Amino acid sequence: MCNIAPVVLFVYNRPYHTKKTIDCLLRNKYALESDLLIYSDASKNEKEFALVDSVRKYIKTIKGFKKIEIIERESNYGLANNIISGVSDVIKIYKKVIVLEDDLITSPFFLLYMNEVLNKYENNDKIFSVTGFSFKEQLLEFKKEYKYSVFFNIRPMSWSWGTWYNRWENIKWDLKEEYNELKINKKKRMLLNRGGTDLFYMLESQMNKVVDSWYVRWSYNAIMSRKYTVYPVTSYVLNHGHDGTGVHKSIDKKGVFVNKEICMDSECKLMEEIEIDYDVVKNFNKVFDVRLIDKVKIGLRNVLYGKK
Repeated sequence: MCNIAPVVLFVYNRPYHTKKTIDCLLRNKYALESDLLIYSDASKNEKEFALVDSVRKYIKTIKGFKKIEIIERESNYGLANNIISGVSDVIKIYKKVIVLEDDLITSPFFLLYMNEVLNKYENNDKIFSVTGFSFKEQLLEFKKEYKYSVFFNIRPMSWSWGTWYNRWENIKWDLKEEYNELKINKKKRMLLNRGGTDLFYMLESQMNKVVDSWYVRWSYNAIMSRKYTVYPVTSYVLNHGHDGTGVHKSIDKKGVFVNKEICMDSECKLMEEIEIDYDVVKNFNKVFDVRLIDKVKIGLRNVLYGKK
Protein backbone atom coordinates (compact mmCIF):
# COMPACT_ATOMS: atom_id res chain seq x y z
CA MET A 1 0.00 0.00 0.00
CA CYS A 2 1.35 3.44 -0.92
CA ASN A 3 0.64 6.82 0.69
CA ILE A 4 0.34 5.46 4.21
CA ALA A 5 -1.08 7.89 6.77
CA PRO A 6 1.01 8.90 9.81
CA VAL A 7 -0.06 7.77 13.26
CA VAL A 8 -0.40 10.56 15.81
CA LEU A 9 -0.41 9.35 19.43
CA PHE A 10 -1.34 11.56 22.39
CA VAL A 11 0.06 10.54 25.78
CA TYR A 12 0.03 11.99 29.26
CA ASN A 13 0.45 10.22 32.58
CA ARG A 14 -0.27 6.51 32.02
CA PRO A 15 2.95 4.56 31.35
CA TYR A 16 1.27 1.13 31.57
CA HIS A 17 -1.50 2.04 29.13
CA THR A 18 0.92 3.75 26.75
CA LYS A 19 3.21 0.72 26.59
CA LYS A 20 0.28 -1.60 25.92
CA THR A 21 -0.96 0.68 23.14
CA ILE A 22 2.49 0.74 21.51
CA ASP A 23 3.00 -3.03 21.90
CA CYS A 24 -0.24 -3.69 20.00
CA LEU A 25 0.51 -1.06 17.37
CA LEU A 26 3.92 -2.65 16.70
CA ARG A 27 2.17 -5.91 15.76
CA ASN A 28 0.35 -4.12 12.97
CA LYS A 29 1.05 -5.02 9.35
CA TYR A 30 2.03 -1.46 8.41
CA ALA A 31 3.91 -0.41 11.54
CA LEU A 32 7.28 -0.47 9.75
CA GLU A 33 5.90 1.69 6.93
CA SER A 34 4.17 4.22 9.24
CA ASP A 35 5.52 7.44 10.70
CA LEU A 36 4.69 7.76 14.42
CA LEU A 37 4.39 11.22 15.97
CA ILE A 38 3.94 11.29 19.75
CA TYR A 39 2.63 14.34 21.60
CA SER A 40 3.44 14.25 25.31
CA ASP A 41 1.60 16.86 27.37
CA ALA A 42 3.36 18.39 30.38
CA SER A 43 2.09 17.69 33.89
CA LYS A 44 -0.53 20.06 35.23
CA ASN A 45 0.79 19.77 38.79
CA GLU A 46 3.66 18.31 40.82
CA LYS A 47 1.60 15.27 41.78
CA GLU A 48 1.55 14.04 38.16
CA PHE A 49 5.13 14.97 37.29
CA ALA A 50 6.61 11.53 38.07
CA LEU A 51 4.08 9.68 35.89
CA VAL A 52 4.51 12.10 33.00
CA ASP A 53 8.29 11.72 33.32
CA SER A 54 7.92 7.92 33.30
CA VAL A 55 5.89 8.09 30.08
CA ARG A 56 8.49 10.36 28.49
CA LYS A 57 11.35 8.04 29.38
CA TYR A 58 9.47 5.09 27.88
CA ILE A 59 8.48 6.71 24.57
CA LYS A 60 12.13 7.57 23.92
CA THR A 61 12.88 3.81 23.83
CA ILE A 62 10.29 3.00 21.14
CA LYS A 63 11.51 1.45 17.89
CA GLY A 64 9.86 -0.37 15.00
CA PHE A 65 8.22 2.41 12.97
CA LYS A 66 9.41 4.08 9.78
CA LYS A 67 10.06 7.33 11.63
CA ILE A 68 9.44 8.42 15.21
CA GLU A 69 9.06 12.04 16.28
CA ILE A 70 8.39 13.07 19.89
CA ILE A 71 6.92 16.44 20.78
CA GLU A 72 7.17 17.21 24.51
CA ARG A 73 4.99 20.10 25.60
CA GLU A 74 6.86 22.47 27.92
CA SER A 75 3.64 23.51 29.66
CA ASN A 76 0.32 21.75 30.17
CA TYR A 77 -1.87 22.17 27.09
CA GLY A 78 -4.81 20.10 28.33
CA LEU A 79 -6.34 17.34 26.25
CA ALA A 80 -8.38 19.51 23.87
CA ASN A 81 -5.66 22.03 23.00
CA ASN A 82 -3.03 19.31 22.71
CA ILE A 83 -5.09 17.35 20.19
CA ILE A 84 -6.30 20.34 18.16
CA SER A 85 -2.82 21.84 17.97
CA GLY A 86 -1.03 18.56 17.34
CA VAL A 87 -3.35 17.29 14.62
CA SER A 88 -3.34 20.71 12.94
CA ASP A 89 0.48 20.68 12.76
CA VAL A 90 0.73 17.13 11.40
CA ILE A 91 -2.15 17.24 8.92
CA LYS A 92 -0.75 20.33 7.21
CA ILE A 93 2.29 18.28 6.25
CA TYR A 94 0.82 14.81 5.61
CA LYS A 95 -2.71 15.88 4.47
CA LYS A 96 -4.27 13.00 6.43
CA VAL A 97 -3.83 11.41 9.86
CA ILE A 98 -4.64 8.41 12.03
CA VAL A 99 -5.08 9.48 15.65
CA LEU A 100 -4.82 7.41 18.84
CA GLU A 101 -4.79 8.15 22.55
CA ASP A 102 -2.82 6.20 25.13
CA ASP A 103 -5.56 3.76 26.20
CA LEU A 104 -6.38 1.98 22.94
CA ILE A 105 -5.60 -1.63 22.03
CA THR A 106 -5.50 -2.23 18.29
CA SER A 107 -5.95 -5.28 16.10
CA PRO A 108 -2.92 -6.33 13.99
CA PHE A 109 -5.03 -5.23 11.01
CA PHE A 110 -5.99 -1.81 12.40
CA LEU A 111 -3.52 0.18 10.27
CA LEU A 112 -4.43 -1.85 7.18
CA TYR A 113 -8.13 -1.10 7.70
CA MET A 114 -7.63 2.60 8.50
CA ASN A 115 -5.44 3.22 5.46
CA GLU A 116 -7.79 1.34 3.14
CA VAL A 117 -10.77 3.37 4.34
CA LEU A 118 -8.88 6.68 4.25
CA ASN A 119 -7.78 5.98 0.67
CA LYS A 120 -11.21 4.74 -0.41
CA TYR A 121 -13.23 7.73 0.77
CA GLU A 122 -10.68 10.53 0.46
CA ASN A 123 -12.52 12.16 -2.44
CA ASN A 124 -16.03 11.67 -1.04
CA ASP A 125 -16.77 15.02 0.61
CA LYS A 126 -19.73 13.52 2.48
CA ILE A 127 -17.30 11.53 4.62
CA PHE A 128 -16.09 13.54 7.61
CA SER A 129 -13.86 10.97 9.29
CA VAL A 130 -13.16 7.26 9.80
CA THR A 131 -12.70 5.18 12.94
CA GLY A 132 -11.52 1.71 13.91
CA PHE A 133 -13.80 1.47 16.95
CA SER A 134 -17.30 0.06 17.19
CA PHE A 135 -19.58 -1.29 19.89
CA LYS A 136 -20.57 -4.93 20.23
CA GLU A 137 -22.23 -6.36 17.13
CA GLN A 138 -25.00 -7.81 19.32
CA LEU A 139 -25.80 -4.30 20.56
CA LEU A 140 -25.96 -2.88 17.03
CA GLU A 141 -28.10 -5.76 15.69
CA PHE A 142 -26.88 -6.10 12.11
CA LYS A 143 -29.14 -8.08 9.79
CA LYS A 144 -27.88 -11.54 8.82
CA GLU A 145 -27.70 -10.52 5.17
CA TYR A 146 -25.49 -7.48 5.87
CA LYS A 147 -22.49 -8.03 3.58
CA TYR A 148 -20.18 -5.09 4.26
CA SER A 149 -17.34 -4.64 6.75
CA VAL A 150 -18.34 -1.03 7.52
CA PHE A 151 -21.34 1.16 8.22
CA PHE A 152 -21.92 4.92 8.26
CA ASN A 153 -23.04 7.12 11.14
CA ILE A 154 -23.45 10.86 11.59
CA ARG A 155 -21.69 10.79 14.97
CA PRO A 156 -17.86 10.73 14.88
CA MET A 157 -15.79 8.62 17.28
CA SER A 158 -12.72 9.67 19.28
CA TRP A 159 -11.45 6.18 20.20
CA SER A 160 -9.21 5.96 17.13
CA TRP A 161 -9.99 8.12 14.16
CA GLY A 162 -8.66 9.47 10.94
CA THR A 163 -9.44 12.38 8.67
CA TRP A 164 -8.07 14.55 5.88
CA TYR A 165 -6.69 18.08 5.75
CA ASN A 166 -9.56 19.48 3.69
CA ARG A 167 -12.05 18.33 6.36
CA TRP A 168 -10.01 19.34 9.39
CA GLU A 169 -9.14 22.83 8.16
CA ASN A 170 -12.83 23.76 7.89
CA ILE A 171 -13.74 22.88 11.48
CA LYS A 172 -15.00 25.76 13.58
CA TRP A 173 -13.80 25.40 17.18
CA ASP A 174 -15.31 28.56 18.66
CA LEU A 175 -19.00 27.70 18.88
CA LYS A 176 -20.22 30.53 21.09
CA GLU A 177 -22.76 31.85 18.57
CA GLU A 178 -23.87 28.35 17.61
CA TYR A 179 -24.36 27.37 21.25
CA ASN A 180 -26.45 30.47 21.96
CA GLU A 181 -28.62 29.59 18.96
CA LEU A 182 -29.02 26.00 20.15
CA LYS A 183 -30.27 27.18 23.55
CA ILE A 184 -33.27 28.90 22.00
CA ASN A 185 -33.82 26.76 18.90
CA LYS A 186 -35.28 23.37 19.76
CA LYS A 187 -35.19 22.17 16.14
CA LYS A 188 -31.43 22.75 15.93
CA ARG A 189 -30.92 20.97 19.27
CA MET A 190 -32.87 18.02 17.91
CA LEU A 191 -30.71 18.03 14.79
CA LEU A 192 -27.53 17.91 16.88
CA ASN A 193 -28.95 15.26 19.20
CA ARG A 194 -29.61 12.85 16.34
CA GLY A 195 -26.12 11.65 17.20
CA GLY A 196 -27.08 11.08 20.85
CA THR A 197 -28.95 13.24 23.33
CA ASP A 198 -25.79 13.74 25.35
CA LEU A 199 -24.29 16.08 22.76
CA PHE A 200 -26.10 19.29 23.66
CA TYR A 201 -25.40 18.77 27.36
CA MET A 202 -21.76 17.99 26.62
CA LEU A 203 -21.52 21.16 24.54
CA GLU A 204 -23.16 23.10 27.36
CA SER A 205 -20.55 21.80 29.80
CA GLN A 206 -17.79 22.71 27.33
CA MET A 207 -19.08 26.25 26.82
CA ASN A 208 -19.43 26.68 30.59
CA LYS A 209 -15.83 25.43 31.04
CA VAL A 210 -16.89 22.48 33.16
CA VAL A 211 -15.16 20.07 30.76
CA ASP A 212 -12.29 20.39 28.28
CA SER A 213 -13.62 18.67 25.15
CA TRP A 214 -12.40 18.94 21.58
CA TYR A 215 -14.66 16.00 20.71
CA VAL A 216 -18.04 17.63 21.21
CA ARG A 217 -17.03 20.57 19.01
CA TRP A 218 -15.74 18.16 16.38
CA SER A 219 -19.03 16.24 16.57
CA TYR A 220 -21.04 19.45 16.22
CA ASN A 221 -19.23 20.27 12.97
CA ALA A 222 -19.79 16.78 11.55
CA ILE A 223 -23.46 16.46 12.44
CA MET A 224 -24.58 19.97 11.57
CA SER A 225 -22.82 19.75 8.19
CA ARG A 226 -24.63 16.43 7.58
CA LYS A 227 -21.47 14.42 7.01
CA TYR A 228 -20.65 10.86 8.01
CA THR A 229 -18.06 8.77 9.80
CA VAL A 230 -17.08 5.30 8.58
CA TYR A 231 -17.25 2.61 11.30
CA PRO A 232 -16.21 -1.06 11.18
CA VAL A 233 -18.86 -3.71 11.84
CA THR A 234 -16.40 -5.51 14.12
CA SER A 235 -14.15 -3.23 16.15
CA TYR A 236 -10.44 -3.05 15.37
CA VAL A 237 -9.95 -1.22 18.67
CA LEU A 238 -10.59 -1.95 22.34
CA ASN A 239 -10.56 0.79 24.97
CA HIS A 240 -8.79 -0.29 28.14
CA GLY A 241 -8.81 3.14 29.76
CA HIS A 242 -12.14 2.95 31.59
CA ASP A 243 -10.49 1.79 34.78
CA GLY A 244 -10.53 4.99 36.82
CA THR A 245 -7.25 6.30 35.36
CA GLY A 246 -6.81 9.08 32.86
CA VAL A 247 -8.07 12.64 32.64
CA HIS A 248 -11.77 11.81 32.87
CA LYS A 249 -11.39 8.86 35.29
CA SER A 250 -14.55 7.10 34.09
CA ILE A 251 -15.22 3.46 34.94
CA ASP A 252 -17.33 1.34 32.59
CA LYS A 253 -19.49 -0.43 35.18
CA LYS A 254 -22.17 -1.48 32.70
CA GLY A 255 -19.71 -3.17 30.35
CA VAL A 256 -20.99 -1.23 27.33
CA PHE A 257 -17.48 -0.39 26.18
CA VAL A 258 -15.87 -3.68 27.17
CA ASN A 259 -15.92 -5.25 23.73
CA LYS A 260 -13.78 -8.37 23.99
CA GLU A 261 -14.12 -9.13 20.28
CA ILE A 262 -11.49 -7.49 18.10
CA CYS A 263 -11.46 -7.81 14.33
CA MET A 264 -8.82 -10.23 13.02
CA ASP A 265 -9.98 -10.12 9.42
CA SER A 266 -7.57 -8.61 6.88
CA GLU A 267 -10.25 -8.36 4.19
CA CYS A 268 -12.41 -5.25 4.28
CA LYS A 269 -15.57 -5.07 2.16
CA LEU A 270 -16.26 -1.39 1.53
CA MET A 271 -19.30 0.30 -0.03
CA GLU A 272 -18.93 2.35 -3.18
CA GLU A 273 -21.69 4.74 -2.13
CA ILE A 274 -23.01 5.79 1.26
CA GLU A 275 -25.80 3.53 2.46
CA ILE A 276 -27.34 4.09 5.88
CA ASP A 277 -28.69 1.28 8.06
CA TYR A 278 -30.94 3.41 10.25
CA ASP A 279 -31.63 0.64 12.76
CA VAL A 280 -27.89 0.14 13.38
CA VAL A 281 -27.32 3.91 13.66
CA LYS A 282 -30.23 4.22 16.10
CA ASN A 283 -28.86 1.41 18.29
CA PHE A 284 -25.36 2.89 18.20
CA ASN A 285 -26.40 6.44 19.12
CA LYS A 286 -28.81 5.19 21.79
CA VAL A 287 -25.76 4.26 23.88
CA PHE A 288 -25.19 8.01 24.35
CA ASP A 289 -28.77 9.01 25.20
CA VAL A 290 -29.10 11.05 28.37
CA ARG A 291 -31.87 9.98 30.73
CA LEU A 292 -33.79 12.43 32.93
CA ILE A 293 -31.70 11.62 35.99
CA ASP A 294 -28.54 12.35 34.02
CA LYS A 295 -29.97 15.70 32.93
CA VAL A 296 -30.57 16.59 36.58
CA LYS A 297 -26.99 15.61 37.47
CA ILE A 298 -25.62 17.74 34.65
CA GLY A 299 -27.74 20.71 35.74
CA LEU A 300 -26.61 20.35 39.36
CA ARG A 301 -22.98 20.08 38.28
CA ASN A 302 -23.23 23.31 36.33
CA VAL A 303 -24.88 25.06 39.28
CA LEU A 304 -22.17 23.84 41.65
CA TYR A 305 -19.53 25.20 39.30
CA GLY A 306 -21.37 28.50 39.16
CA LYS A 307 -21.94 28.21 35.43
CA LYS A 308 -25.72 28.48 35.28
